Amino acid sequence: MKQFYVFGLILFISVNIKAQFTENRKEYSKYTGLYSFFYDDKKDKVYLEVSELNKEFLYVYSLSSGIGSNDIGLDRGQLGNEQVVYFKKAGNKLLLVQPNLKYRALTNNTLEKKSVEQAFATSVLYGFKIEEEKNGKYIIDISNFLMQDTHGVSKRLKQLKQGNYSLDLSKSAFDLERTKAFPKNVEFDVLLTFTGEAQGRHIKSVAPNSSRITVAQHHSFIALPDNGYKKRVFDPRCGSYPFSYYDYATPVQESITKRYVTRHRLEKKNKDAVISEAVEPIVYYLDNGTPEPVRSALLEGGRWWNQAFEAIGYKNAFQLKILPDDADPLDVRYNVIQWVHRSTRGWSYGSSITDPRTGEIIKGHVSLGSLRIRQDFLIAQALMNKPFAERDDNYQTMLDLAIARIRQLSAHEIGHTLGFAHNFAASAVNRASVMDYPHPQFSIKENEIDFSNAYASGIGEWDKVTVAYSYSEFSSKNEEKKGLNEILKRAQNQGLRYISDQDARPAGGAHALAHLWDNGKSITDALEEVLKVRKLAIENFSEDNIKKGEAYAVLEDVFAPVYFFHRYQTEAATKIVGGLDYNYTTKGDGQFTVKVIPENEQTKALNSILKTLDASVVAIPKNKLALFPPRAIGYGKSRESLMGRTGVSFDALSAAETVADMTLRFLLHPERASRLIQQKALDNNNLGLNKVLVSLIDNTIKKTHKDIYFQQVQNTINYRVLYYLMQLANNEKVHAQVNALAYLKLNELQGVLASKSDMNSLEMYRRIVDFKENPRNFAIINSPKIPDGSPIGMNCMH
Repeated sequence: MKQFYVFGLILFISVNIKAQFTENRKEYSKYTGLYSFFYDDKKDKVYLEVSELNKEFLYVYSLSSGIGSNDIGLDRGQLGNEQVVYFKKAGNKLLLVQPNLKYRALTNNTLEKKSVEQAFATSVLYGFKIEEEKNGKYIIDISNFLMQDTHGVSKRLKQLKQGNYSLDLSKSAFDLERTKAFPKNVEFDVLLTFTGEAQGRHIKSVAPNSSRITVAQHHSFIALPDNGYKKRVFDPRCGSYPFSYYDYATPVQESITKRYVTRHRLEKKNKDAVISEAVEPIVYYLDNGTPEPVRSALLEGGRWWNQAFEAIGYKNAFQLKILPDDADPLDVRYNVIQWVHRSTRGWSYGSSITDPRTGEIIKGHVSLGSLRIRQDFLIAQALMNKPFAERDDNYQTMLDLAIARIRQLSAHEIGHTLGFAHNFAASAVNRASVMDYPHPQFSIKENEIDFSNAYASGIGEWDKVTVAYSYSEFSSKNEEKKGLNEILKRAQNQGLRYISDQDARPAGGAHALAHLWDNGKSITDALEEVLKVRKLAIENFSEDNIKKGEAYAVLEDVFAPVYFFHRYQTEAATKIVGGLDYNYTTKGDGQFTVKVIPENEQTKALNSILKTLDASVVAIPKNKLALFPPRAIGYGKSRESLMGRTGVSFDALSAAETVADMTLRFLLHPERASRLIQQKALDNNNLGLNKVLVSLIDNTIKKTHKDIYFQQVQNTINYRVLYYLMQLANNEKVHAQVNALAYLKLNELQGVLASKSDMNSLEMYRRIVDFKENPRNFAIINSPKIPDGSPIGMNCMH
């Protein structure tokens, strides 16, 4: 009897809940679209109507409002992961299931498909109790699902040691202004508040109350595209992002890994015409909150891509317009360029929502940092010769330079959302791609710095190759295979090179042509030119590089990009030492695979690099030091200021220490040192680590200057050299031969220093002795942190 009573009570409650929904349905606001849903404003709840079970759709989450810190990285408009999901009934619940699309069996054999599906895990993202079931339609309460911290805000804050925060539902609610329903997508927006105790300076710097952090998370349910999209085979030479999965139905003689390019769907209206409009053009929309003159620059630069589509026979296939006032940037129907504000300058992003089944790009989404333009403006301000000597409105040249960069930035980030990867070898081939990172290129004419060629304009030749490979139409599969190979062969014959991210990073990177922010076919010649520009800019630098009435503390910050102007070209030059040249080759394509950079080129690069460790080159001229008094109240140092060890006074020695550390960190990178050992072993004519270390010591520790100031600057640099030698001697990740050679040089130095009586020689001698007695206790002494440099005007994280 008791069991019957309990069962009856459960049944009564269940029926009562369902009855309550039915009775109150008329009071709820109804939204009709891909999924119809109801909003109960009394309880702040959302009920979803599911009419088709086991039907796949795309679920995407994102941030519709962010935190505003580049360091934290939770920005307005930031996309999360896209996931194919479907609703499945299980008892009195609907489960939201994410199938495993990484492992597939593309076959008509149902049992073979099932065997693969059952072999790998799926994921149930959520379980929803059925509130009502009627005529094959199910009502579920999705409020708690939508009010999760799906984007991982609290996790991110904890990882970055900004504090321990938890979601406070009492301070969270749905935002109906951005909650909408459309035929092919429904959008939910939720205001989420996280409470906790702030620990990090980044969160404290941007939040009005750092114990309560409120952001908005966005959820999109999106209809998947039809099956009319045609996948295109990925080639490592093509410049596109690869999309891949494993097909277990593949014959044994073929690769189980399938790779395709990511791209938008694009077809000609008239397939037989040489030039035709598209069935559906690729249309991007610019954030209507973007101000002038940035707005016009972004529109102009973004539209460059149409040049590449015209080159393959499309008319107006790529378009860029202003986002309508009533449109939401996170609505999947719009490819969007969003203007994002942060407390400090930072990266820009080109990301996409893609169909995980095929790699088809459904939505391109660009986020551009609004402070980026100011860094290029500052570089121009620093390099100009007395721009504010006569009037304070003489800024047009600076603005023109910054706007030129914004045009290129727009094209670059849109390129990512079209499916294209970085090409960091393009700068060595006449600036052949907007997908490189462009350092402003200056020259000296009649003893003045010339700005006219700072940034390239228009789409590059390599960009036309990537568009041709990804978006050209072909009459058949055989024609496509042949045509794609011809596109890449023509590019090769034109001398165009393609090297992307993993081979371009500066630390232990080896590719001699691929680097971030470098210029020139000859990296070494470009470094020499950069050093000349830097020298002239420093000679010209004066109080007239700021406006009348501005604090001299501002002048110090304007000086920073001039002083470190050579940093990226120096990084690029270090990659030639122990460097390689190689291609992303495929069998039969006629490209060489890999070769060592010739000894004479490595030596030439080394000689130029060593200039950045010469006090007479890097020391701030004595007659400029009076420009930098202790900072005024209200003008404290920032992360973009020169740091030092002398308290309130400007520290010229630390500036040299910081810039020397930058060079040495790359030149004596452990991987480079090991590579130099191997290269010398393979061919005795190669440069080798011994020559690098001998040249380094000869041009630093053994170098003397008559000028006492220069000598003290040199001494500061020399200590950095010593630390990096010790680090090589003590490093467990290098070849043992590197340790042996570094120890040998320390022993030789010890003998040289023992014969000297000046205090710095004696101190270096003491440090070598101490190191040899306690090598395991050695830790390199940090130099004052180099001011933020990258992004000079951009970067992308995908």
